Amino acid sequence: MIRRLLTLTLAFALTASAAFVTAQNYPTRPVRIIVPWPAGGSIDAAGRVAAQRLSAALGGAFVVDNRAGAAGTIGADLVAKSPADGYTLMVHSATHVANATTYKTLPYKTLEDFTPIAFLSAQPAVLVTHPSLPVKSVREFIALAKKQPGQINYASSGNGSSPHLAMALFTTSANINLVHVPFRGGPPAFTSLLAGETQASIATLPNALPHINGGRVRALGVTTAKRVSSAPNLPTIGESGLPGYEMNPWISLFAPAGLRREVVDRINSAINKALVEPEVAKIMVGQGLEPWVGTPEQLAARMRVDLEKFAKLIKAIGVTNE
Repeated sequence: MIRRLLTLTLAFALTASAAFVTAQNYPTRPVRIIVPWPAGGSIDAAGRVAAQRLSAALGGAFVVDNRAGAAGTIGADLVAKSPADGYTLMVHSATHVANATTYKTLPYKTLEDFTPIAFLSAQPAVLVTHPSLPVKSVREFIALAKKQPGQINYASSGNGSSPHLAMALFTTSANINLVHVPFRGGPPAFTSLLAGETQASIATLPNALPHINGGRVRALGVTTAKRVSSAPNLPTIGESGLPGYEMNPWISLFAPAGLRREVVDRINSAINKALVEPEVAKIMVGQGLEPWVGTPEQLAARMRVDLEKFAKLIKAIGVTNE
């Protein structure tokens, strides 16, 4: 009996020691970062910044793997079913949480099947209109919409997407009736706005800024509570005509559920140190993103708050995805 107890104790100690060494030496082989969105967008850009900085800080190779489709659910499902060993990570947006409210069924549980690791950035968006629409502020836009209920079309990147939810919150808060025209992604939605097929949209800043600067669309206000550093001259929607409005989607880093805390902390620490570097901040701001430093607990809490917020909003507007 004593020999058996000693054997079990030694085995436990060796296992604990191995786990500790593995965490300290992580990674020992290439790490795949799943980005469940197409290459070239702001989420992909944040993922590539994270991959580069993690490679530099921790050693080894962190490689982005784009697995786009179905509002990010295809890539998320792949991550949820991967081993929780730190060698499969995911960079996703707030749409990850919104999907739990817009899809009738998902092949994974949004809160239970993923380990929150770190925020990467806020993903500010901006309310823009076609120049032909005779408005120059949020206040004027609301007034026109009330005079013409159901006559102004707005484009979004799809049902339940962050831009769609941001506009849905806007219309319900302002008590106006706009016609939603969903597209499969941000580029075709913005193309429809540029062509005048739709008259308004809430779009991410990286997609909108070149067209705002070129005079092809008119910016009315950003969706954040405060002005953003990448476009400091743009007012917020709140200060431009709809007090209290705020929708600030995020981009964050996740792993499959069950990743050891010491590995989570190692990755979180490396990300947070990178986000305060001037060079990284410059890259992020150049992409229209705002670096966001935080703990795994803060990310988990934000997900729970957003899930409740989105669920109420989705119920109010009655949107579902198959």
